[in-house]
Amino acid sequence: MISCEEAAHICNRKQYKEASWRERLQLFLHILACKTCASFSRKNTRLTRLCDKAGLHSLSAKDKEEMKKKIQKES
Repeated sequence: MISCEEAAHICNRKQYKEASWRERLQLFLHILACKTCASFSRKNTRLTRLCDKAGLHSLSAKDKEEMKKKIQKES
C-alpha cells in the first residue's frame, strides 16, 4: 500500500487529470483504509470545483512581467 504522502501527491495529480489509471487505483485503495486521506481528497475535490466555478485563472507571462515592472517603478 502507498504512504499518505504518496496518496496526497497522487490526489493532487488526479485533480489536474495527470494521474495514471494505476495511480488512481492505488489512491482509491488507500482512501478505503485511511480516513485522513479520504477527507483530504474530498476537500481537495471541493476546492477544485469551487475554483472552476469561480472562473479563476492565472496571469499570462506578459501580464506578470508588466506587473513586476510597475512594482519596481513604484518602489
